[in-house]
Amino acid sequence: MNKRILLIEDNEQNRYLASFLLQARGWEMVHAEDGPSGVELARQVDPTLILLDIQLPGMDGYAVARALRVDPKLAAIPIVAVTSYAMPGDRERCMAAGCNGYIEKPIDPSTFATEVERFAGEKP
Repeated sequence: MNKRILLIEDNEQNRYLASFLLQARGWEMVHAEDGPSGVELARQVDPTLILLDIQLPGMDGYAVARALRVDPKLAAIPIVAVTSYAMPGDRERCMAAGCNGYIEKPIDPSTFATEVERFAGEKP
């Protein structure tokens, strides 16, 4: 199985923590710091899963998710929103834009990798 995850996240500390936790479990991490480069990288690197921040420069995560869903090559890749947007309706907005899952920030280091692997079809 392809062990590549695309992380689209503009915050360096959030990228570091998510990458550290997932690389420790054998995942290869590819990073994009804004929406447009995230969509482009998704087309280039063939990820198994995409972790997507919603508050991004260039284009927000909702627009990124919609762009990924209309691309036939990328439409089936699971997208998990990892976001600090935790108000009523935010999860539903993420799912409506095309996300398969939703993880609230701040992430819990003790459960994050297991949650992500559940969306990638990996058994923890």
